[in-house]
Amino acid sequence: MSFEQKYKVIGKTKLKKLSTIPDFEMSPKKAIRKLEELSRHLAKFQELMYAHNRYSFLICIQGMDTAGKDSLIREVFKSINARGVVVQSFKKPTSTELEHDYLWRHYIALPEKGKFTVFNRTQYENVLVSRVHPEIVLQERLPHIKEVEDIDEAFWEKRYKEIANFEEHISNNGVVVLKFFLHLGKDEQKGRILRRLGKEKHHWKFAPEDVREREFWEEYQTYYEEAIEKTSTETCPWYVIPADNKSLCRYIFASILLEITERLTDVQLPELPEHIEENLSKYRERLLNEK
Repeated sequence: MSFEQKYKVIGKTKLKKLSTIPDFEMSPKKAIRKLEELSRHLAKFQELMYAHNRYSFLICIQGMDTAGKDSLIREVFKSINARGVVVQSFKKPTSTELEHDYLWRHYIALPEKGKFTVFNRTQYENVLVSRVHPEIVLQERLPHIKEVEDIDEAFWEKRYKEIANFEEHISNNGVVVLKFFLHLGKDEQKGRILRRLGKEKHHWKFAPEDVREREFWEEYQTYYEEAIEKTSTETCPWYVIPADNKSLCRYIFASILLEITERLTDVQLPELPEHIEENLSKYRERLLNEK
């Protein structure tokens, strides 16, 4: 079974039943070597996709704090031309973003044809963090939401449908949408936070929220399950990747991504117009004879 088939999740799921540790072993050196090879293949595909100019990729990455999102993006996409991949990190909405609907800032960050765009935290923050802390929704100044008590189950169901419709729409227009949840264990997260606190050079990465949000761990897991169930489709699937081992997490992620690119067999170099093709030798001769 391929990694793409193994880790794709559609329908009901219980994260507690999915291991945060891969069920295979590989030495860190071998994982790094294989990842470098996969990264080079992805770079070649991106160049071809850019020339083909029909598709683009939107790669959405979610995970609890310290799940390894930043380092995964850095290591997987390092071989790709800097102009071919854009990383967009969505944090607390700015005052300008709050003057628009909640999907606006995601829509304007979508990839151009021929490029990869990676969302580090995504449109799903609007049904995850906002679900755990619904007071955040009040900042959107929605007409019929005056207080937290106005935010009911129907509100969240509507958001799931809006996000799914958004993804289906862009998918119909050539954007390949792939969504990844880096499945980190609670004990592993604790260890990673403690390592940050134990090394002065990593103190800048620490935020008190990393500790406070652990109090809502079970709520986050529940809402991740619900978001995956409501929005994972064959066209815009979710993949739940074990993230306790960073090297293997990156390897699995890159393997899935490469599997998807290899299915796009119609991605080819464009043919030159006939009048140019017929005169290539003349253009070459002209350049060679330049004085």
